[in-house]
Amino acid sequence: MKKIRLLILPIITIILQILPCGAVLVFAPSPTERVRETFSYFNLTPFGYANFAPFITALLTCIILLLALISIKLEKMRKAVFWLSLAAAIISLLPLVFGKDYYSVVGGIITITLVIESVFAKISAK
Repeated sequence: MKKIRLLILPIITIILQILPCGAVLVFAPSPTERVRETFSYFNLTPFGYANFAPFITALLTCIILLLALISIKLEKMRKAVFWLSLAAAIISLLPLVFGKDYYSVVGGIITITLVIESVFAKISAK
């Protein structure tokens, strides 16, 4: 069950990252108007507008999934899953630097799943 648990959360996280409501950009077509648009974490539009964190988080989550698959056979890889999921969780919080308008509920759920993944990896590595 511990091995399956390490695989389920990255899969759920990747599904959430595919949804077009995770990464947020705020555009200002006029000085008084703000337009908030959301994108998938795998979309390169936020990356092009200097919001690097969603795409980097998505890439790290894919690597976490691969390492979790490898950790089924090699238990020493669980330590790498722990550190990488912790780093991905921290990076997923970086849009908050721009302001709370740049963070979405789906982004918060993604951060929570990455934190839980790091906790599960730490517990199973012992």
